Amino acid sequence: MLGIITPSISNDQKAENVWRLRAEKLLFSYRYFILFVVLPIAVLATYYYVIASDQYETSADFVVRKADVSGAQTGGGQILGFNLGGSIVSSEAYMVNDYLLSIDAAERLSRQNGLIERFTRPSIDVFSRLWGDKPSPERLLKYYRKHVSFHVDSETGITQMNVHAFTPGDAYEIGNALLRMGEEQINQLNIRTYRDQVAHARSEAELAEAALKSAERALTDYRRSNNDIDPAGSARAQVSLVSNLTAGLTTARARLRAMEGLISPSSPQYRAMVSQMRALEAQVASQSGRIAGNDRSIASSLGGYENLQVQQEAAVRRYAAAAAAYETARSEAVRKKTYLIRIVDANRAVKPLYPERAKIVGTALLTLVFAYAIGWLLVQGVREHEI
Repeated sequence: MLGIITPSISNDQKAENVWRLRAEKLLFSYRYFILFVVLPIAVLATYYYVIASDQYETSADFVVRKADVSGAQTGGGQILGFNLGGSIVSSEAYMVNDYLLSIDAAERLSRQNGLIERFTRPSIDVFSRLWGDKPSPERLLKYYRKHVSFHVDSETGITQMNVHAFTPGDAYEIGNALLRMGEEQINQLNIRTYRDQVAHARSEAELAEAALKSAERALTDYRRSNNDIDPAGSARAQVSLVSNLTAGLTTARARLRAMEGLISPSSPQYRAMVSQMRALEAQVASQSGRIAGNDRSIASSLGGYENLQVQQEAAVRRYAAAAAAYETARSEAVRKKTYLIRIVDANRAVKPLYPERAKIVGTALLTLVFAYAIGWLLVQGVREHEI
């Protein structure tokens, strides 16, 4: 009998064909699941487990506080010198954090610590490295903030710093550099605060001191010009002299009146008494003229001297008040001085903690599975309504 001759198929070949058909049918049935779930997870896992570079973390804890921190301090707060029971965080802590996350800090790290070179190493995968040897400030800041973070605990006031880099040494060096920059920023803040608070008081003290020196100089010049170191003492001595002379004149006049009628005016004794009285009158007139006779009198000299003394005393009081205000301002500025205290210093990482491969891939898998399940339920619901 003529016809087409077909090759015989063995049982193994039949089984292989059956498995191939089943596999093709299975793949066709789950083609959307494979496309939307399996393939993305495979690509993601390949990147994170094969391509992605390891990242090391350096962390440090510090607190920013003022010298006059008060309130209940218990436990570790007493040891460290800050209040662990309060809920108010120093504004200077946020200022330091903002500065360390600014473009100024990133550029300073680039100049002094080679930040760009550390993030552009050839060993870093292309998706994680910083592209370009001279990135724009905006791109550098965006990349920098992905690898440096600060978290402030509102209850304790402790700031936790985390730095991610691609070698343990890079993370450690960047973390230490950031701590030093934070301390320098606090020191500059203290200098500016001290200068602003003390400058006015110091200026007033200097003006008061200059006024006091001027008053003392004027008083000294006045003494020199009048050849009298103590015009007030000289005036008291002159008044005492005039008083004594006046008393003597009074006595002489009394004795002369007593002699009248008893002794002849032409007698030598009477004439001597008259001469003595006239001499005393002349001395009293002369010495009284020195006290208040003309512009060169003691009264005129004493008036100018007392005026200068009043000016000197006013200058002394002004200087004393200005000096006290200056010392108070200095004490207040010192009391409000801010410190950055390292609680936990920067550590050198031993093993990489990032990227968290299992966590990322697992989260992505669960998300895609749930999304696929929801989409499948929606599609099935639409098909049932069409039927």
